[in-house]
Amino acid sequence: MASLTSSSLAWIALAAAGLLEIVWAVGMKQSHGFTRLTPTIITLAGMVASVALLSYSMRTLPLGTAYTIWTGIGAVGAFAVGIFAMGEQASVTRIAAAALIVSGLVLMKLSTAE
Repeated sequence: MASLTSSSLAWIALAAAGLLEIVWAVGMKQSHGFTRLTPTIITLAGMVASVALLSYSMRTLPLGTAYTIWTGIGAVGAFAVGIFAMGEQASVTRIAAAALIVSGLVLMKLSTAE
């Protein structure tokens, strides 16, 4: 069985950080301006964990790549949760914008030297 390299671990940590960014964005919405305790706690815990994992990934990955992918995962993920779980509008223009973000993330990953 092959062991994970530091680069592989950095990418895994970055993906987890991006997913946690979605968690805290949704939690923030659900907290109603930090007036509801449980969503506020989830938001704050998600923020801390997300930034900690981002920081870990930046030990290996370039700043521009890590930060762009982290924010992109969060943006597109929050957009998807908004549409599928919160009934937000899914117009062609909004979907095209999300597709452009994903395209940029793919290009950023492909342009990063291992």
